[in-house]
Amino acid sequence: QVQLVESGGGLGQPGGSLRLSCAASGSIFTVAGMGWYRQAPGKERELVASITSGGISYLADSVKGRFTISRDNGKNTVYLEMNALKAEDTAVYYCNLNRGGRDWWGQGTQVTVSS
Repeated sequence: QVQLVESGGGLGQPGGSLRLSCAASGSIFTVAGMGWYRQAPGKERELVASITSGGISYLADSVKGRFTISRDNGKNTVYLEMNALKAEDTAVYYCNLNRGGRDWWGQGTQVTVSS
């Protein structure tokens, strides 16, 4: 059984930074793809960033140049470094693990960007 626990959300200033972490239980982390999704009020959930088991990353156009995704297989943890925050980054952020066509989700962490 896989469990994902996110942390690091909260209130960020416009132009500021936050770092999200997602710790995974279970033994499949090192061979799984990981991703961060977000869902703003009234909008559909969207993919923000993903990283393969081999470390190849993808970033949505809306966050390129501002966000970075990384993973530490020794800690079973994936990170989302968010810089130059904008108000439109406000959303609930969800960690995702994908393996063998199955998806597991974290409980979500709120990120609010406001002065």
